[in-house]
Amino acid sequence: MEPRQPVPPFTRETALPKVQAAEDAWNTRDPERVAGAYTVDTAWRNRDEHLHGREEVIAFLTRKWERELDYRLRKNLWAFTDDRIAVRFQYEWRDADGQWWRAYGNELWEFDELGYMRRREASINDAPIDESDLRVTPGDGDLPTW
Repeated sequence: MEPRQPVPPFTRETALPKVQAAEDAWNTRDPERVAGAYTVDTAWRNRDEHLHGREEVIAFLTRKWERELDYRLRKNLWAFTDDRIAVRFQYEWRDADGQWWRAYGNELWEFDELGYMRRREASINDAPIDESDLRVTPGDGDLPTW
């Protein structure tokens, strides 16, 4: 596999574009594109669900975006080490009944030497919101405070 730049060890200057690339990919809502950033044998914990490998990630993301309509996400770098990055994020979506939701969360990422994510742990909480309260704009600076 070709390296997925930037690769570890991370600095602030290389961690920031890694986070932005993840945000950009997730906002496409394309499960195959998103899964391409992970190792073939990636391990995930997403809320209470545990996934192993790209195929499970693709299936999970397909289900997610069938349910989470008009999804839009913003991620911010929280911290980093040589091969790990921590982010905080917010995303908004609506369900099939038209109820809007905002999800607040944190992710812990671990990368292999080629820059693919081998481990992702996500803790996420959802809150119902009114459409008039939408505020998440991909790529638009720091996350708003709650």
